[in-house]
Amino acid sequence: MSVYQVVAKLKPTKIWEGVLGRVVNGERLTIGFVDIDPNAQVPEHRHENEQVGFVLRGSVTMVVDGNARELRVGETYTIASQLPHSAKAGGDGVSVVDVFAPVRQDWKDKPTVEPFPGRWP
Repeated sequence: MSVYQVVAKLKPTKIWEGVLGRVVNGERLTIGFVDIDPNAQVPEHRHENEQVGFVLRGSVTMVVDGNARELRVGETYTIASQLPHSAKAGGDGVSVVDVFAPVRQDWKDKPTVEPFPGRWP
């Protein structure tokens, strides 16, 4: 595990169609720098990982356990383990930082694409 990394140089992982995550794994958690294309839908899913996120750019409508809310830059969300959730990016797309505990093992087997600059400052 590298101590220091540059996010723009991380190989993006294709999480879903229109959803790319640059991943940094620690021993007990994962940080995902996630870019979602305009109007892209993240299907409803659930996972063992607790998830805490922060909107960096754009907007996203999150549906957590049946409750929908549009989030904009600077807003956060907390999703408990096994709680069903989905998301839809706004018209300009969205960039979020997601923290998961424990490590997202399932993301390690997803395909990657060549690195390119993120869509956020």
